[in-house]
Amino acid sequence: MKKIIFILVSFCMMGVSFGQTSKPVVAKKPIPVTTAIVFKNSKDSASYALGFRVAQSMKGQGLQDIVMSLFEKGFSAGVIAKSAIPDSLLDVCIKKYQDNMSAEKIAMNHAIGAEFLAKNAKKPGVVSMSNGMQYEVLVAGTGTVKPTLSNTVKCHYHGTLIDGSIFDSSVQRGEPISFPLNGVIKGWQDAVQLMTVGSKWKLFIPANLAYGDRSAGPFIGPGSTLIFEVELLGIQ
Repeated sequence: MKKIIFILVSFCMMGVSFGQTSKPVVAKKPIPVTTAIVFKNSKDSASYALGFRVAQSMKGQGLQDIVMSLFEKGFSAGVIAKSAIPDSLLDVCIKKYQDNMSAEKIAMNHAIGAEFLAKNAKKPGVVSMSNGMQYEVLVAGTGTVKPTLSNTVKCHYHGTLIDGSIFDSSVQRGEPISFPLNGVIKGWQDAVQLMTVGSKWKLFIPANLAYGDRSAGPFIGPGSTLIFEVELLGIQ
């Protein structure tokens, strides 16, 4: 949560820079890779590496679903600086497609999350709150004092997506954390205020009470429903 839960990570396009040498440096031996491609010299390996990095950058921006034949034509046109699309519209085209892909991803994640929560609400022991969040009491605390938003709390937590993928876990790190309760996502605020020290709850948090339609770190996509196991260890 130190790296993911409290910090919203913004993404930007990766820039690629490269230089030229007077002539390619020939490697002593071809460099084999797992795909059986053989590189004869540094120019070959650099060309492959540049292509791979560009693809990684595009994938990180949700732009991997493209028409490769047109991408290759655009790349070739870029080398000679002669585009079929006016330069002033190139970034506009990319942004429009990126926005469309993002909207589709958000809608899909919302639908998947709603379906999950609808089924989860029918499970024994799961309590549905009026704000749309759900929780399950795994361990009931013996204390009577509950934290407020003005308190700093000490917790252990384990966060996953609804497919079980772990995106952050103080349990795995073996180190609980302390944080102001008013500084975390709304789902945590609403749930932890109902807990007493010693309690361990499983929280099922819809996107609107988590990060909404934004991404958070490399694992939490926009519109994602999140699951946390939270143990309240102390109140300050």
